[in-house]
Formats: sequence, C-alpha cells, structure tokens
Amino acid sequence: MVRHSKLQKQILSLYKQFLRAGKEKPGFLPRIQQEFRNNAKIAKTDVMHIEYLMRRGNRQLEQLKDVTTKQLGSFVKTLSDSDH
Repeated sequence: MVRHSKLQKQILSLYKQFLRAGKEKPGFLPRIQQEFRNNAKIAKTDVMHIEYLMRRGNRQLEQLKDVTTKQLGSFVKTLSDSDH
C-alpha cells in the first residue's frame, strides 16, 4: 500500500472537493482534471510552488462553490505577452 505525505493527502482532498463542486456546473470537470494533470508534473521537491498552488486552489474552490459562479477564469501567457 502506498503511503502519502501530508501534502499529497491535502492535494488529493482538494482534488476531490473540486470534483464534487464542479459536478453541478456544466463543463467544469474537464478543466479541473486538466489543471490537476498539468500540475502533477511539478517536482515533489518544489514545495514552495506546490504550497502556492494549494493556496490558489483553495481560493478557486471557494469561488467555484459560490452559486453565482458560471465559469472559471484563467490567465494564459501568449507569445505576444512575452514580447513586452
């Protein structure tokens, strides 16, 4: 049986909470799953980045739970953004 660290357990819990909250809103589940897949590639030793993402995720979860939330926003860096 695999033993998870405290941080890994917190991430799994956050993921489950996101899935539960997103189930009620059309189109949210694929976005949530993709975001967690992308961040799964982060090195386990990059604790500062992981903790930052956890804090950000908790804030986004609270927004998602809000009944008035209709969509999730995101910031995307495009090629033209890096030119400036």
